[in-house]
Amino acid sequence: MGKCAFQIEKQDNVATALEQLSPGAVQIRGAQDTTLAVTMEVPVGHKVALRDIVSGEDIVKYGVPIGRATQNIPRGSWVHLHCMQSIYDQRSSHLDVITGAPKDVEYE
Repeated sequence: MGKCAFQIEKQDNVATALEQLSPGAVQIRGAQDTTLAVTMEVPVGHKVALRDIVSGEDIVKYGVPIGRATQNIPRGSWVHLHCMQSIYDQRSSHLDVITGAPKDVEYE
């Protein structure tokens, strides 16, 4: 079957990686069945752009905006805190890109 990602709603501009994605063809399931050329590593559970997303444009998942692009995001690339910010969580710009751990707090 190959690598797979899931698009929840037809208007979503991202899909969720159901497994670690590597560059190459990925099957998109859910709201539409198609293939996507993924251009970089995308961790399991993270988002991949289904089309080009322009800086300032909404990131749409579940059929609703969940964030905003902070730079242009090419189709097939990883969508996470390095290229978007949450519209629900003011602290999202202070979280580690990989782990999601806060970077603005020191633990002793």
